[in-house]
Amino acid sequence: MQSLDPYRAGAAFVAAFAAGLINSVAFGGTLVTFPTLIWLGLNSVTANATSTIAIWPGTVASSWGFRRELRALESRLFALLVPSLFGGLAGAWLLRMTPPWLFDRLVPYLILFATLLFLAQEPVQRHLRTGGASHQSAKWLLGAGTFQLMVAVYGGYFGAGIGILMLAAFSVIGLTKVHEMIGLKVLLGGTINAVAVIYFIWNRMVYWPYAIAMVIGSSAGGYGGAVFARRLSGVTLRRIVILMGFALALLFFIRR
Repeated sequence: MQSLDPYRAGAAFVAAFAAGLINSVAFGGTLVTFPTLIWLGLNSVTANATSTIAIWPGTVASSWGFRRELRALESRLFALLVPSLFGGLAGAWLLRMTPPWLFDRLVPYLILFATLLFLAQEPVQRHLRTGGASHQSAKWLLGAGTFQLMVAVYGGYFGAGIGILMLAAFSVIGLTKVHEMIGLKVLLGGTINAVAVIYFIWNRMVYWPYAIAMVIGSSAGGYGGAVFARRLSGVTLRRIVILMGFALALLFFIRR
């Protein structure tokens, strides 16, 4: 692994700032931080763990930016924090149990999967804007919690694309206010990443020289992005991320 220098630290900072901005305006910041860390010389498992550490503070900052929308949500929606915690822990454990060589083989498929989810965002968003009323019943919370558990396992393991999965679930259970949904997505995604972060730190899976620079970058990008997201469309930014995601998936397939 190459030594850290101002240029490499700067590259890590810029990637994390962009990821924090992207995760607030759109979804898919991992598609920036993860390949950047691979390029900087980390193996795939360490890069994934370090990327999770890097993005999490930006998610917290975004949650604060969406605090008004979160206060407007139904209180029982916060019960989804429970499966987010358990699923995030399970996904982090799976990552630790995965040998780097195997994760290297999975990476192109994970990036492609995340990019396809990202690509589906606009159709889902159109559905959200025209969604019908919720058909709430005794099964509502169980179904939503089960789906959130599966999303959280994937999120703790890799994470890119979990936002679109959660938005799809929110549309099914009847939420229609997009900014409130994004705020809830940010909160639940931050919870998933929080438990994964604790697990990765405890098991010494993080490369701290890059993580520290990226934490600062993602925090600035996350808060700034939340403010920006409430005023402007993220269409152009989403298109850039989609193109980049397909290019990265192709690159990792070629490297195999």
